[in-house]
Amino acid sequence: MTEVNKAYAAAFLYALIIGFSFLFVKIALSAASPMDTLAHRFTISFAVASIPVLTGHIRLELNSRDLMTILPLAIFYPALFFAFQAFGLACASSSEAGIIQATVPIFTLILAAHFLKEYSTTRQKFATLVSVAGVVYIFAMKGAALELTNAKGMALILLSALSAACYSVLARKLTRRYSLPLLTYIMTAFGMIAFNGISVIQHFAGQTLADYFIPLASRNFFIAVLYLGVLSSLGTSFLSNYALSKMEAAKMSVFNNLATLITIFAGVVFLQERLEYFHIIGAVIIIIGVIGAASRSPMHREERS
Repeated sequence: MTEVNKAYAAAFLYALIIGFSFLFVKIALSAASPMDTLAHRFTISFAVASIPVLTGHIRLELNSRDLMTILPLAIFYPALFFAFQAFGLACASSSEAGIIQATVPIFTLILAAHFLKEYSTTRQKFATLVSVAGVVYIFAMKGAALELTNAKGMALILLSALSAACYSVLARKLTRRYSLPLLTYIMTAFGMIAFNGISVIQHFAGQTLADYFIPLASRNFFIAVLYLGVLSSLGTSFLSNYALSKMEAAKMSVFNNLATLITIFAGVVFLQERLEYFHIIGAVIIIIGVIGAASRSPMHREERS
């Protein structure tokens, strides 16, 4: 496989893992709060990421200047992305969140043009909008609507989407300078520290610190966070960083909408949710948009986004 083909394969595998993560998130949330789930998820992720470091298979050469350069990447993703998403979902519905998250490729396209000078063609802009329209169509047909009464939640989800877009743009830049294992490790370590810190503070405030450990006694919870920690956090961080080192940020971000499509069909297959005609229509629209936006025609500097 060529480097470009490997990048597309990594992006597709990223979308596949993210798409199925919804099932395991539902399992985990049946036994723990969203913040406790994130804390345990990134603790496992960091533990697994540390194994090759401790055994000497991966050497991380890092100084304080490098750490400060990489830190904003880890702040945007996973810290701000998941934090805004978790608190946003407490005030907004998952359908509203799905519609807003579909805008990530649009934000990425704009930011990539401004900061990376990666200008997309008219066809790629249109294809990106098509993929977003496919997601919005599915949720709209399911009866979802953006309600101003959920303005706080929608604002937080919007900030989550912006964080994801900022991560894509910044990762595109940093993968040219730092190794993928180093970037992934720092991102994972920061996520572990941030979410465990928030979780412990919440439990101290509520005098429920013992509840932090209770979910770990559940076999289903442990299996769920094992998938989320190893594959959906550590694995997808490495895959997305790899893909962003080989392809433009806007092309990579459109695979998030493919992940949404996989989530919908995973619910049909494993949760016996109904497959409606609009799911199929929306799927076709999303796939057409993803293929068009991720096409190999080069982004150029002459046409501004």
